[in-house]
Amino acid sequence: MSVDSLNAVCPYYTMYPLDFPLRVLKEHGKRGDWVIDPFCGRGTTNFAARLLSMPSVGIDSSPVAAALAQAKLASAEPGRVVATARSILKAAKVTTSVPKGEFWKLAYHEKTLLQLCQLREALLTECSSQTRILLRAIILGALHGPRPKGKPSYFSNQSPRTFAPKPNYAVKFWSERDMHPDDVDVVGIIKARSERYLAEPPPNVEGKVQLGDSREADTFSNVPKARFVVTSPPYYGMRTYLPDQWLRLWFLGGPDYVEYRQPEGQLEHTGADHFSSEMGRVWKNVATHSTKGARLIIRYGGIHDREAEPMDVLKASLVDSGWRMVTAKAVPDSDSGRRQVRQFQSEPKKAITEYDVYCHRA
Repeated sequence: MSVDSLNAVCPYYTMYPLDFPLRVLKEHGKRGDWVIDPFCGRGTTNFAARLLSMPSVGIDSSPVAAALAQAKLASAEPGRVVATARSILKAAKVTTSVPKGEFWKLAYHEKTLLQLCQLREALLTECSSQTRILLRAIILGALHGPRPKGKPSYFSNQSPRTFAPKPNYAVKFWSERDMHPDDVDVVGIIKARSERYLAEPPPNVEGKVQLGDSREADTFSNVPKARFVVTSPPYYGMRTYLPDQWLRLWFLGGPDYVEYRQPEGQLEHTGADHFSSEMGRVWKNVATHSTKGARLIIRYGGIHDREAEPMDVLKASLVDSGWRMVTAKAVPDSDSGRRQVRQFQSEPKKAITEYDVYCHRA
């Protein structure tokens, strides 16, 4: 176990590597500098800042992302997390509402699904303590994933671990292979994961993560002025974040089916110019909440089904934003990481080159 184990609490297919924000903040920052990530995703920048004793603020419009990022700033002993899970299940009512249908029947054993629903209901009612925030993240990480040959480490039938299986495809897949969900030890899985991720806690550092829309100025009303903004915004055309995380979204209070509509608070992908303009609103907001001499560092790339050149989209977003672009460096391993261009079951095309873009406050 290591001090950075908590960063792996839940996979997220758009995550960027921890070494990116760590390197940037080590090279240019110092202990105590405030850091903002207005597209924080699962909180990698916030966690890097925590490791370096730098306070941070993370903002994301996805409930899944915000829940995971909040866990990156929390601390609790493994035993307390397990005890909380046991206490919830012991006190739970049998009448808990359980989703119905072929997908749910094949995705989870009946007993497992009931316990997940009991945990879900309790955490939806109260999840303000650090112990419960970490328990929630640990459950989200174990909610779906592959079935190992040995002891189960996920609650579900065979599934991807980074994104939720789509119901029709999953039912067909499981039925054709006669695959049925195991009666897993829910508390045992929580215990194993708690001990893995929480055995060596990182330093306690001031910070917060909030669910919100970074385009809106009010989102930053209580945000301290930061010396660094380190982030990776959505690539133009990537708009399936919530549908691809629908099971984790369900656990956080969402519907028990996939919703494909564009949710409120998400950047709109109706055109490259509009997308750049909307992203520019975010850069203006973080400029207002940054110190003199602050730096904005952005990792950015693109996907293959959009004709717009990614760097053109990003450069347009920086016009009159309060930031001046200084340099852009190609990421040498763009194709090796699991980034926004690499998802679903099929073999992805060669990744479009990603860039680390460095800006100074104008």
